[in-house]
Amino acid sequence: MAHRIITQVVLTGSRVLGRAFAEAYRQASASQRYAANGSRSSPSAAANFASHGLTLDEACKILNVKPPQRGKANMEDVMSRFKTLYDKNEPNNGGSFYLQSKILRARERIEREVREATELAEREAELRGGWKPKLYKDR
Repeated sequence: MAHRIITQVVLTGSRVLGRAFAEAYRQASASQRYAANGSRSSPSAAANFASHGLTLDEACKILNVKPPQRGKANMEDVMSRFKTLYDKNEPNNGGSFYLQSKILRARERIEREVREATELAEREAELRGGWKPKLYKDR
C-alpha cells in the first residue's frame, strides 16, 4: 500500500515538474523571438531597453535634464542633478535605496549614450580623414 502512494507521489511530481520545464522553455523561446523581431525593426531600441532596463527618455525624466542632442549633453548639469538627487535619497537619512539606484542607473545611461555618440563621431572623423598613426622617432 505504501509503495503505491510513494509511486503516485513520484509520478505526479515528475509530471508537474515536466510541465513546468516545458512552459518555461516555451516562454523563453517566445521571449527570444520577440527580442529578435524587435532588434530587426529597431536595433537601438532593443539595446536601449532589453540589456539595460532604462530608456534614454526615462533616464532624462528621472534626472530632469534634456536628452542629448546629437550625442552632446551638458554633463555638468547631469552631474549636479545626480549629486543632488543621490544625496537626498541617502538610505541612512531616511531616503530610498530603490530611488537612489534608479538615479545612479539614469546617470550611467546618459553617460553611455554620450560616450557612444562621441566614439561614433571620432570613428567617422577618422574614416573621413584617413588613418594617421602616431610615429615616434628613436632618440
